[in-house]
Amino acid sequence: MKVAIIGSALSGNKGAAAMLESAVHHLTERHPDVQISHLSMYPRSDAELNNHSNVTVMDASPLRLGVLINGGALAWRVLPFARESIESGVPEVGALAQADVLLDQGGITFVDGRTKFLIYNVASILPALFVRTPVVKCAQALGPFKTAANRALAKALLPRMAAIVSRGAVTQEHLDGLGLTNTVAGADLAFTLDVTPADAAAADAKVDASFFAAGDVVGVSPSQVLRAAAEGRGEDYVQQIVDQIDYLTETMGRPVYLVAHSTRPNEKTHNNDLPVCRLIHERVASPERVLFPDGELSSQELRSLIGRCDLFVASRFHAMVSSLATGVPTLVLGWSHKYREVLDMFDLASWALPADGVDQATFEARVSELDAGKAQVRATLADRFPAVRAKAMEQLDVIDQVAGQKPANLD
Repeated sequence: MKVAIIGSALSGNKGAAAMLESAVHHLTERHPDVQISHLSMYPRSDAELNNHSNVTVMDASPLRLGVLINGGALAWRVLPFARESIESGVPEVGALAQADVLLDQGGITFVDGRTKFLIYNVASILPALFVRTPVVKCAQALGPFKTAANRALAKALLPRMAAIVSRGAVTQEHLDGLGLTNTVAGADLAFTLDVTPADAAAADAKVDASFFAAGDVVGVSPSQVLRAAAEGRGEDYVQQIVDQIDYLTETMGRPVYLVAHSTRPNEKTHNNDLPVCRLIHERVASPERVLFPDGELSSQELRSLIGRCDLFVASRFHAMVSSLATGVPTLVLGWSHKYREVLDMFDLASWALPADGVDQATFEARVSELDAGKAQVRATLADRFPAVRAKAMEQLDVIDQVAGQKPANLD
């Protein structure tokens, strides 16, 4: 079996890494002979982090994807006599042409208000269509589709997907509004990410594990995306998070684990929460009560540490996924329907707040309320999680069906 994957990465956003790691793990478990071509937007750093012998990291950095891979795939389609030369010159096109299926793991695509990402959303799937490789859009948020450009592109391309796995009821409603018949209700594949004892030990080696010994840590995951939006409104996002952390440490008396859930080894802010976390850590009233690992941790290491928290405040989507998956009561400060529709699966949507509408008084009231009711929230998470994980696993059957494969372990 040959699989190509695009839209995720091992470096940068660790939510994307969790989706990729989960896909590789489960596909390899089901198909021991599977060969995976990972078309990465960060090929150099992903190659350094790749420890899977059956995964080949290929260069799908934005410019190469938009020009060479899309152009090469189109040439492959219209110039049959040149296909061998094209596949040799642009090996990513060859990998797509030879794949049984392309998995698009973009976490959120074809969404109004994200016009600048539309080009990448299209460029990620168009080459596979050119070379006639079926595309499965793995569980992700899509829509709404009200703006002209987004709606036109969605209506042109989404019906051509072999399957689209929605990540919640709101996304499914948006897809139904387009009249699509190729959709399947699912859940984020990152809910299936496993943390091994080796992963936990690796996390212990990178932080002071004794910080979590008392069992009262509150995790906080800020977001560079929210920072940019807040600063666009003239607000001081860093100070907002500082005030929230100071309430946790000074008033509630709780230690805080400050989580950079999207990291890159530079000062670029795209897919990088490290710069904003550094600014926050510099300003808090009691930095000695705030654990901030200033560097890159794997998605499994992050999940291991998040799972040791007593409460969690999430602004990064997949930090929320990790806290929910590990049974940690979570207050979500989000910016999209993608947060609420996942919390709906746990009947916990009341713990989602719009980040741009939360003042300090509201934050203090809600986090205190969560603390008071955490036992019931934990019970609800424990009760609902098995069904959510099972729903996430169902998309592997969709992938096998599209690829025309039967899992080896079901023979």
